[in-house]
Amino acid sequence: METEVGRAPAWRRAARLFTAPAQAPGLAALRWDLGFYLACLAFALPTALKSEFYGYRVWGTFATVAYGLGALHSGWLLLSARTGRTPRGVLGSRWCGIAAVALLAMILPLLLLVIRRLTGVDWLITPFSWAAQPEVWVIERSADLLLHHGTPYVDVTALGRAPEVNDYTPYGPVMAVFGLPRALAGGTPLGDALTDARWMFALAACACVLGTLKLLKWPKVPVGAAQLALACPLTALTWAVAGPDLAIVGLLVLACALAATGRAAWSGLVLALVVSAKLIVAPAAAVLAVFVLVRRGWVRRKTGLDWPAVGRFASALVATTAALHLPVYLVDPAAFVEHVFRFPLGMGVVRSPAASPLPGHLIAETGPVGQVAAFALVGAAAVAMVVWLVRRPPANGSGALLRIAVGLGALILLTPATRYGYLVYPLVLLGAHLTFRVAEAPTAPPAQQSSTTSS
Repeated sequence: METEVGRAPAWRRAARLFTAPAQAPGLAALRWDLGFYLACLAFALPTALKSEFYGYRVWGTFATVAYGLGALHSGWLLLSARTGRTPRGVLGSRWCGIAAVALLAMILPLLLLVIRRLTGVDWLITPFSWAAQPEVWVIERSADLLLHHGTPYVDVTALGRAPEVNDYTPYGPVMAVFGLPRALAGGTPLGDALTDARWMFALAACACVLGTLKLLKWPKVPVGAAQLALACPLTALTWAVAGPDLAIVGLLVLACALAATGRAAWSGLVLALVVSAKLIVAPAAAVLAVFVLVRRGWVRRKTGLDWPAVGRFASALVATTAALHLPVYLVDPAAFVEHVFRFPLGMGVVRSPAASPLPGHLIAETGPVGQVAAFALVGAAAVAMVVWLVRRPPANGSGALLRIAVGLGALILLTPATRYGYLVYPLVLLGAHLTFRVAEAPTAPPAQQSSTTSS
């Protein structure tokens, strides 16, 4: 068999990596790895060559190397497994590809872009020179405005000039917190480098991951989960050039972990931070509320719904959200509504540029009928989610994450004004879903564990 494989043409040997029967343990997983890294490479290489954004091209260059190494390593592992020569040690681990992506497609490009940003290219209408995407400096500006004026939102009708897209802060007031280090300690090259908002987003995301894993009692994270949540291009690209979505989805996963471990009030509080930073994730509140309501029946084997728990969840959510929004709203109600609601919905003084070629946008672009159809599809998706929640409420944290991922994915795909980068939310949530499933799996009895270990 080895001789036949060795003498076959190169293209046929490559094809057999995907088409041969999965006889050896782990062969299917290795095929998935190879396909995953090749697909990521197909995204990274054109980004490096064709993107209009400087940061995207820098990331694409690093990511092409990272995903290329991941594909080569996975192909080597797969070929070795096919020929019965499974590598041992560190190089025999599927985590090598994840490590390559983390270092080469996330940490190094972020470090380079933070240093490059010190040359002063913010606010220029020259995307090819941007070392950070506009949301980074917009959030940093919002923190400065919050400190000096009590609101992160400017009155776009009182600028003395025609407003433009970058005058808007289309986030909730909590997002300004990530820019506070820059507002307080920036102003020097070293201070600006250390307080770049992307570091704050990254630290928040990492803290949420560690907090979630601790709540789940440190389950073994599947490689596939890490690929979806960490190594996929949308996560790595967002980490390097922007970052706010990673902090928000990290908080969302943490809120789900808190709910899954019976901490309903804390879950509501953390979810309030999420909603008060980015309104697009607000539908997750309905899923978590249903989960908190029915959780007791699944975990404690008790009949009835846990109304006290959902009361604590809702009280914390509503009270915290009100406490975070009301002071900012009272400073300038009109500016608050313009930035947080009207602009993202495409109803502001300046129209939102969010227009990725996703189904909802493409349908809406066909004309007035298409716009109505797009919103009708969003409504239909919402009704379908409600039916799913009522007929099959989530029994555990993984079920809640799956429903949130599907709901947000449908919203992102069908909303007329959206960005493809928002798809990082369902991808990360699906990765978290896989990890939660491992944590929720019943442990084997001692006798079975010992027999498994001895074999």
